[in-house]
Amino acid sequence: MDKKVIKKILDAGASSCLRATGESSGSRLESQLQEAVRLKTEGNAFYREKNVRTAIGRYHRVLLVLRGLDSGEVTSALQEFMAQVPKLSQSQEDLLRSTQVDCYNNLTACLLQRELVDYARVLEQCLKVLQWRSGDIKALYRAGVASLELGDAQTARHYLTQASRGKPNDPDVKKQLQRVEERLSQDYQNEKALYKGMFSKQKRGEEQLAEEKTQKLV
Repeated sequence: MDKKVIKKILDAGASSCLRATGESSGSRLESQLQEAVRLKTEGNAFYREKNVRTAIGRYHRVLLVLRGLDSGEVTSALQEFMAQVPKLSQSQEDLLRSTQVDCYNNLTACLLQRELVDYARVLEQCLKVLQWRSGDIKALYRAGVASLELGDAQTARHYLTQASRGKPNDPDVKKQLQRVEERLSQDYQNEKALYKGMFSKQKRGEEQLAEEKTQKLV
């Protein structure tokens, strides 16, 4: 058989394989996205039933499914492989991001209902949301609460002030902002008392030294 004919046959076969791979990859991406949405819906149902532990498990599974599709979270070792996989369409990208945001927000809601709240973890989840949606009210509010509980009233004020701009009449936001101002006021009074004590101690030391010098002169 002529070499040119053989080459055409081989090229045609390769192209066919690539198209099949692309099509199967594309359908697999869509399937994974739909699986993530399904798991999120299950998580929401468990949350409404106050089955927080199972809800957390579902949300973690969602994020695990989506991690492999998110180009921003793919490790360098997978970059070459990902280059061969069809990219997400804009609508798929939007669905992926909104599902991630919902799950991180829902995870923080679950974590805040635990008997012993890990506020550092709550803050970490909120910051995940805020890196994609800087104006997300839920994430801003919870980041403020977590920061306050972690002892950082200044950062708490920053997040809660932003949340109040989106929901100026929200009673929970107002309550937490009041707590922040009370904490900052208390911190100021403590700092003021500390410096006052240091100044008084220094003054007493100077007076004692002056008295000792006077006694020596006499």
